[in-house]
Amino acid sequence: MAGLVSAAARSWIGRSDPPVEVEVSRRDIVKYAVSTEQTRPEYLAGDEAPPMFVSALTREAVPLAELGPDGLPPSGSMPDLPLKRVMAGGIDFAFHRPIRPGDVLTVERRLSDIVEKQGRSGPLIFVTHEISVRDAGGRPVLDQKQTRILR
Repeated sequence: MAGLVSAAARSWIGRSDPPVEVEVSRRDIVKYAVSTEQTRPEYLAGDEAPPMFVSALTREAVPLAELGPDGLPPSGSMPDLPLKRVMAGGIDFAFHRPIRPGDVLTVERRLSDIVEKQGRSGPLIFVTHEISVRDAGGRPVLDQKQTRILR
């Protein structure tokens, strides 16, 4: 089953999107908490961000025509691959501390692996990114491993 992922695509492993720096506001936290139907008072007051808050924090708003087949904006760390149907393959989080209003965070996203596999219904490509979130002092806030499956 080898051969779906070209050497050129494999050369992307290790490539990163440019780091994104963002200052977290209480309003950002409240808007996210309300829109995701959070119930904990610290989230609704904007004192602390819910666990999945960082997933939407750095996404740029782009016109629908610019979204990829997976519904996400283009990424500098995702090569063109022959399979186009994208599915979620899982997310692993390591939370080091809560995100609070006023935090200045740097988010870095790196392509860490591309693996070909054979599924019951045909070939699959597993693409894994590692995302690190650090505070202004460089201390870890969150580490995430995100896998997408292409078929």
